[in-house]
Amino acid sequence: MKKTSLKTAVLVVAFVCFGITFSNAQSKRERPKNPPTFSEVVTELDKNDDGKLSLSEVKGPLKEMFADTDTNEDGFITEEEFEKMPKPEKRERRSN
Repeated sequence: MKKTSLKTAVLVVAFVCFGITFSNAQSKRERPKNPPTFSEVVTELDKNDDGKLSLSEVKGPLKEMFADTDTNEDGFITEEEFEKMPKPEKRERRSN
C-alpha cells in the first residue's frame, strides 16, 4: 500500500512540475528581434501588387506615420522611403 501511495505522489509531483514548466513556456512568447523588411511588408499589405504601399493598404504604426514616411508626397510609400522612415519608439516592457 505504501508503494502505491509513493508512486502516486511522485507522479503528481511530476505532472505539477510539467504543468508549471509548460505554462511558463507558453507565456514567454518571443517577439521578432528585427523589424520586417520592405518586401515582407509589401507581401503582407500590398493589395494591388504594384510594389508600393498606399494609405488605404497600410495599418498600425505605418498608417500613423504615413505622411512622414511619404517624403515625395505622391500618396505611396516606396522601398526607398520605407528604409528612410523614422523608426517608432520602443515600448517599455511590462513587468509581472
